[in-house]
Amino acid sequence: MLLIIDDDTAIQTSLSLLFRKEGFTVRIADGPFETFEILNHETPEAILLDMNFSVDTSGDDGLRLLRRIRERLPVVPVILITGWGSIDLAVEGMKAGARDFITKPWQNDHLVQSVRTALNLAQVTQTSPNRRRLDQQFHFENIVGEDPNLLDILMTIGRVAPTDAPVLITGESGTGKELIAEAIHQNSRRKRQAFVKVNLGGISSTLFESELFGHVRGAFTDAKTDRAGRFELANKGSIFLDEIGDLDPSSQVKLLRVLQDRTFEPLGSSKSRTVDVRVICATNRNLEEMVSKGQFREDLFYRINLITVRLPALRERPGDIPLLVDYFVDNLKTIYGRPNLKVSVAAQKWLKNLALPGNIRQLKNVVERTVLLSPNDELQPDDFERNLPQKTNAQPLAPRSLPEVGAMTLEEMEYQMIQRAMAFHQNRVAKVARALGITRFALYRRLEKFGIPYEDA
Repeated sequence: MLLIIDDDTAIQTSLSLLFRKEGFTVRIADGPFETFEILNHETPEAILLDMNFSVDTSGDDGLRLLRRIRERLPVVPVILITGWGSIDLAVEGMKAGARDFITKPWQNDHLVQSVRTALNLAQVTQTSPNRRRLDQQFHFENIVGEDPNLLDILMTIGRVAPTDAPVLITGESGTGKELIAEAIHQNSRRKRQAFVKVNLGGISSTLFESELFGHVRGAFTDAKTDRAGRFELANKGSIFLDEIGDLDPSSQVKLLRVLQDRTFEPLGSSKSRTVDVRVICATNRNLEEMVSKGQFREDLFYRINLITVRLPALRERPGDIPLLVDYFVDNLKTIYGRPNLKVSVAAQKWLKNLALPGNIRQLKNVVERTVLLSPNDELQPDDFERNLPQKTNAQPLAPRSLPEVGAMTLEEMEYQMIQRAMAFHQNRVAKVARALGITRFALYRRLEKFGIPYEDA
């Protein structure tokens, strides 16, 4: 049963007809008294709550009722319906336990999907995760590992993927956030549609609208033809917004609108377009901390993190390192035509104890480099140690000092400075580029050149 709480007769009728047509049993309440009259006899599966259901348009009545409902029914999903003017109030509602908030005027398909998503996520799964069982149910071919934390993540992905719930993937650089995003798409009802990847950290604020929403001919000097943006390309499919924590405030507002209303306007056009897209975001930054400092919009944060998946660092799942190494080597056998290639037990043990701040991406780099440079078919610890970049073991430069002439090449000095800057700025490419006085793309070229791991889409 779906409980709709609203004092507007027209909205009651509209929502009741919509959801009855979709097969729902519907109950209607005008306010708190009618709500608890119904709750005394029935327990709804989900609740639609308007933030203003009385002559007082502040929304405070709706927020108070939400808190009373959460006390009585802590696991029943509540979806708020609100106008743009009360978005801040809707955010307060999310903090108070609401599952989602929909803005007026709503889109019927989006509202129905939001309710179905809330119902799907409210179902409790008792089965303990098992890798073989998960692989039988879902498509996780490119995700390697059997660590319990990873299996819990895969179980969550399996439950979330069939819905349209927005997912926020967090974790250190190199932990495989893009692979998780792809797995969500491949196990969704949108899997036959486009999966569009966007590295927000590599898009300047001046190009943001054109890249994401497209432009029409003549919108700016070089706009010779119409161009579809990333959201339009992802229509009916999924869009992966990587490095979302790097968005500047003005771009955050523009992104919030399309996530909120499912509409956008190409640059240079006054005609709105509607988009149906599943949004998956990723970041290696602490968005909650950024919200508290005013660096990231709170309403955008709540819009993108209905489901949050935190990926563990490789040091938190060392038992998966041999599995990852074997997976990489099996692929490299074919790529480099070395069918007898394998890694010794001693080498596997040595790799498990290797410091890998770049996580899976760095491990893959180490394995591939060793395969390329070692002539042996059975790789030993010495093969890996010998073929590690020599700069890895170099001592950091002392502050305000330079090495003696001839003691270090200019290239080695450049490598060490980039390494120190990446460590100091926690692998945030934009900040590192500014600190070194070079462009982001110049930094990317150097990171690739030296094999330094970094987060990219």
